[in-house]
Amino acid sequence: MNFVKHVHIITLVLAAISSLSTSNIASAESTISKASVNLPVTQLKYFDTGVYGVDKSVGTLKAAAAYGDLQNGAHGTFIKMPAGFVSKVHNHTGEYYAVVLSGVGVNGTPKSKDIPLPVGSYWSQNGGEAHITKCISPNECIFFISQTVKFDDVEDSK
Repeated sequence: MNFVKHVHIITLVLAAISSLSTSNIASAESTISKASVNLPVTQLKYFDTGVYGVDKSVGTLKAAAAYGDLQNGAHGTFIKMPAGFVSKVHNHTGEYYAVVLSGVGVNGTPKSKDIPLPVGSYWSQNGGEAHITKCISPNECIFFISQTVKFDDVEDSK
């Protein structure tokens, strides 16, 4: 009886090791087959998102993919915001992280004090939290955002 118990335990351990080895090999193969990427700024392909701020005459946000697809899932995306752009109060379903690459941005809740975010600055935005994003510099702002879910823009009805 004790021998059968040990054989059963050894069988389970070997099955677990085999499973881990198979998943590690599959993971390593997917990593190896994925090529590194170099994307010069001149090759970014911006498209019009159709998202206007409070003043439509300022223009719309433009976006260019670095990786993933902002309309369908996880992504890293460059966002161009025209100078003087002030978003409507809005939120996003998922949290995102942003870095300012050009211009001076602001991101905060509707009643918060504006904190200028010059080049090199960072912010994170919680999903579901109402906020306003601005470009307060005389030139356009470019932000890089990273998100684990698709990007949406839900206008706050308040």
